[in-house]
Amino acid sequence: MAIKKGIKIIAENRKAYHDYYIEERFEAGVALSGTEVKSLRAGRVNLKDSYVQVKDGEMWLIGVHISPYDHGNRFNLDPERNRKLLMHKREIIRLYSTVKQDGLTLVPTKCYFKDSKVKFEVGLARGKKDYDKRDVMAQKAAARDIDRAMKNAKKYT
Repeated sequence: MAIKKGIKIIAENRKAYHDYYIEERFEAGVALSGTEVKSLRAGRVNLKDSYVQVKDGEMWLIGVHISPYDHGNRFNLDPERNRKLLMHKREIIRLYSTVKQDGLTLVPTKCYFKDSKVKFEVGLARGKKDYDKRDVMAQKAAARDIDRAMKNAKKYT
């Protein structure tokens, strides 16, 4: 993805792309405290093993670890607390019904600043089986070998 003006990527969840097929992506804001934003500016966030859950018509980000701000004080919050995602009610209802009917999962794939506001990219994901993961790894290795062979062939012609 090309870097757009006003967007600074903080973290990506590469494990999500390994474990899931991401079918659709959505942008959501997040409710944070001041010291959490300062910690995000320093890039101290971990999206691994996190997911999104819909409870009582609200979306919650679960399992995201935002490290406490170094120069913070007693107002630093729990690094793994659940955080509320901000989306329109219609989108939340549509995602909730899709997740319930089709057996999909909501996974945060990216965290970034968009015009000084923290946003999370949430992916509608379908789980991969082990043999799917092996197939994808084999395809990537084959593509790498082909590229390497083409590069070497160009070098000697």
